Amino acid sequence: MTDNFQDLKVMVIDDSKTIRRTAETLLKKAGCEVITATDGFDALAKIADTKPNIIFVDIMMPRLDGYQTCALIKNNSAFKSTPVIMLSSKDGLFDKAKGRIVGSDEYLTKPFSKDELLGAIRQHMNG
Repeated sequence: MTDNFQDLKVMVIDDSKTIRRTAETLLKKAGCEVITATDGFDALAKIADTKPNIIFVDIMMPRLDGYQTCALIKNNSAFKSTPVIMLSSKDGLFDKAKGRIVGSDEYLTKPFSKDELLGAIRQHMNG
């Protein structure tokens, strides 16, 4: 079975340029169109314009953190069914639980592997 991620728009929200670049490189190789945002405000402005199929959001960000960003996305009727996957450098139960409360669909610990990234997309796009 080959993955077909063509025409899939993936948004990556992270204040770390390294993480954005890593995710973008991996996703583009898989055929995705990638939209990056540096923080929640940047992301919210871009989501309405680009309508991504799936969103990866870092938890620890300045101004608007990942939980707040996820809650705002999920509270918008146009985007509440868009899968939101939290990215965190801590593998904490508390963080996972909090992520579920705000409506996130999954939780990946950084640094993530290509398989984890694509696996998360596969799980939410083909289900």
